[in-house]
Amino acid sequence: MSEPAPAIADRQLVYFQRFEQRMRERLRKLITPELIAEHQAKPLGQHSDTLERVINFFRRAPMPNKYVIRRNGPFTNCTFSILAFSDQPGQPPRVVDDKPYATVNEAYHAVFLLRLNDLLAR
Repeated sequence: MSEPAPAIADRQLVYFQRFEQRMRERLRKLITPELIAEHQAKPLGQHSDTLERVINFFRRAPMPNKYVIRRNGPFTNCTFSILAFSDQPGQPPRVVDDKPYATVNEAYHAVFLLRLNDLLAR
C-alpha cells in the first residue's frame, strides 16, 4: 500500500528529501575508526571507494552552512581556521571554532570531522 502524496507543489523536493535521508542512513553505516584514520593520513588524493562515497556526499551539500578553510597570514608561516558560510545572503562567513591549525591537511581533517558529526547527528 503506497502512502498518500503530501500536498507539495514540487514533488521533486519530496523525492530529494527521501533520497537524502536514505543516503545518510547508508553512509552512517560506513563510518568506522579505520575510515577516519584513512582520511587523517591522507586528506587529499586517492582514497578508498568507501571514503570517496562519504566525501562526495559532503561535497554536494548546499552552500549555506558549508564549512570552508581560511588561511590566516602570509603564505609562509601561516595558520588555518574553519568558517561556515552564512545561510543569509550578503552575510559574511561565521567562525566555527577558534582553534588555529598549523597545516592545511589538519584543517581539512577537522572539516571532515565536523561534517561527520553533522551526518551522525541528523
